[in-house]
Formats: sequence, C-alpha cells, structure tokens
Amino acid sequence: MAKKLDREYVWLVCTETGDMNYRTNIRVKGGIDEKVKEGFMKYSPSLRKHTLHKIKRK
Repeated sequence: MAKKLDREYVWLVCTETGDMNYRTNIRVKGGIDEKVKEGFMKYSPSLRKHTLHKIKRK
C-alpha cells in the first residue's frame, strides 16, 4: 500500500516581476505554517537583488 505523502511541491513566484524562479517542497500536513504563507526573501536573477517570493501551487 502506498504511503500518503505530507509534502507538496510548490513554485516560489517573485512579487515584483511575476517570474517563477524556484521550486521547492513544503510540509502541508496539519496546515501550512504562517511564516511560509508570508513568503521568502529570495534572489531574483532578472532584477539582480533579493525580493519577496510567495507560494504558487500548480
């Protein structure tokens, strides 16, 4: 029997350019953490600086 996964792949989208720069997995079992929902400061190659990246599910 297959084990149900508690992780899910999501894209991190730049809030300034709208580019999907990163793909990562997050834990969704028991709800998504509030810090994860707020977003991450990640490097945006098109702007060449750190910007806020939010979660987008495909």
